[in-house]
Amino acid sequence: MNAGTVDGLLTRELRDDRIALVDATGREYDYHWLCTTSWKAGNFLRHAGVRNGVTVGVVGDGPLALLAFFGTTLLEGTTRFDPPADLTDEDDFRTLVAPVDRFTDYELPRGAQRVGYGDKPDAPDIHHFDAGLWSENPSFPPLSIDAETAILTDGERPVTHAGLLEAAREVVTETGLEADDRVVVRTPLSDPRTIAAGVIAPLLAKAVIVLPGDDTASERASYAVSSASAESVPEPNRIDLDAVSLP
Repeated sequence: MNAGTVDGLLTRELRDDRIALVDATGREYDYHWLCTTSWKAGNFLRHAGVRNGVTVGVVGDGPLALLAFFGTTLLEGTTRFDPPADLTDEDDFRTLVAPVDRFTDYELPRGAQRVGYGDKPDAPDIHHFDAGLWSENPSFPPLSIDAETAILTDGERPVTHAGLLEAAREVVTETGLEADDRVVVRTPLSDPRTIAAGVIAPLLAKAVIVLPGDDTASERASYAVSSASAESVPEPNRIDLDAVSLP
């Protein structure tokens, strides 16, 4: 797919009924759901101050965590998965998206917003992500994102849209990943190489992102993203995280 920035993987013409994502329970989500709900996530996170030049922390590894990443991406923000507990000195940190019961684990900078998912939050200053996704407009204005905009950070270095797509395309080329192949994500989302190999590469190939946890989903998968230290994986092919190169 000839996308110059990651938002190009979530456009209206790409919505169809092919499976895009399988969660840890085995539930399947199609590309229509992925694109439309990512737009809703972007519209909702805009109210929480997400925009170009800010960092959004995302806690968790389920579908809502991925939606927070895609919504942040559409707003030209930078996602940091699994951020450290003390974020008080992070001047560009704007929003933390996390399970509602996890906010007590984090110290945020003054003015940072909290977006919770899962249980309905009791605190009035926590935005409820789940409810927002249902109520938001299922469309998004046209975008023009610079390919050198930072899309991810691991706290040490930023990764741009261009760099992430380049790494993902290399994965597709090296593995021969094709439409409807299933890729199980067995490494942490906090490593940008996991996002390149386990999330963006499948989207480029119109393949399926599989979040581990359901044995049936794993049995149907063709590839696993795993580290060199992993003893074995049940999938027949392994994408070695150490072989994924980010510019």
